[in-house]
Amino acid sequence: MKKILSMLLVLTLIFAVTGCGGKEDTSKDSSNTSNKEESADKEKKAKYAIIVKNTGNPYNEKEMEGFKKAIDEIGAEAILKAPDQPTAEAQIQMIEELIAQKVDCIAIAGNDPDALQPALQKAMNAGIKVLSLDSAVNSDSRMIHVNQADPERIGRVQVEAIAEMIDGAGQIAVLSATSQATNQNTWIEWMKKELEKSDYKDIELVKVAYGDDLRDKSVSEMEALLKSYPQLNGIIAPTTVGIAAAGKVITDKGLLGRIQLTGLGLPSEMAEYIESGVCQWMYLWNPIDVGYLAGYTAQALVTGQITGADGDKFIAGSLGEKSVITVGDGTEVMLGDPYKFDADNIAEWKEIY
Repeated sequence: MKKILSMLLVLTLIFAVTGCGGKEDTSKDSSNTSNKEESADKEKKAKYAIIVKNTGNPYNEKEMEGFKKAIDEIGAEAILKAPDQPTAEAQIQMIEELIAQKVDCIAIAGNDPDALQPALQKAMNAGIKVLSLDSAVNSDSRMIHVNQADPERIGRVQVEAIAEMIDGAGQIAVLSATSQATNQNTWIEWMKKELEKSDYKDIELVKVAYGDDLRDKSVSEMEALLKSYPQLNGIIAPTTVGIAAAGKVITDKGLLGRIQLTGLGLPSEMAEYIESGVCQWMYLWNPIDVGYLAGYTAQALVTGQITGADGDKFIAGSLGEKSVITVGDGTEVMLGDPYKFDADNIAEWKEIY
């Protein structure tokens, strides 16, 4: 009898453990959960690095802030790097360190368009996605470049601004950087195309002057423009050095309200001229957004949403859909229109950069 009871007990235990397929179903559920957790953990461990030009640069700090915000949103790890000196050599050392760390992506604001090429190509050969932002490296050194703003819009919006300031009529001049500056020349060509519109038939572009991005020479060129064209109504200076120099000349000569001024300037340098009314408003770009766009561009490369080819599209977080376009011998993604600085926001931005 005891033997029979023992056998029944053993059979009962075996049935409890293996019966009704309970063990198999539990194993499947556990496996699915484990796979999901492993996938999520893998995404969190993705490493996205940004190298800016140098430490102590408020503009670069805001770019890193935007980059980190984007990487935090996608749930990955952001690595922020800035050399003590704005040199290619310092950035090359950081690229080598990041290759050793096996990061997934490197975004870089290049201190030199060509000198970084061997190191960046080494990174790409190691499977690391590489892009540049703000200050481009050559097309052989990266998969894509994140540009601050569309060159066409940079040119056109400055004409729109000066036209509004002078009520659509009068003489204007451009105070540029150097005659060989490709970005400046591109913007000026778009200015000229904008001026061809019938809306500007009463506006005359009398001269494009070059201050070579030197403060003293820009001041001299501005003074020469005023002497040569006494009826001059407005100045467009698509250079931070030039617009600040023009603001100084207009202020020193007591021409507030007589000569209108706009262009591309640093808020910290132009605040006094905007607050005084010498420059009603001017443009540049929001460095936080530049970094933020770079972060989402990096993710799109790493996840295979884009390859950096013309026509690629992706969603850049709160900035919405962005498209990859061909510019020169490489591809770029554009942030958008230049950012407008005026009396309403200059107090905030002059403390930033």
